[in-house]
Amino acid sequence: MKNITAMRKAIGVFQSYGIPLTGKKKAANFYNDLRMDKIFVAGLIFELEYELKRELEEEKVAHIQTPSELITTLLKAS
Repeated sequence: MKNITAMRKAIGVFQSYGIPLTGKKKAANFYNDLRMDKIFVAGLIFELEYELKRELEEEKVAHIQTPSELITTLLKAS
């Protein structure tokens, strides 16, 4: 049940950034396909961490390239 609530919050944050999580967009690269600046990706990650009350390690954040990777990493974090 916690994961469902977390997914709803995450979807809301992604929608506020204009990123749909359906189809090919969930596997789109933040920098190449979605043309996002690093500062916007950092802001997205910060907002997701805040909403989900979880914190990611810096080395994990540096390797995240797609929305699906970000969601998977956040849901695994405790």
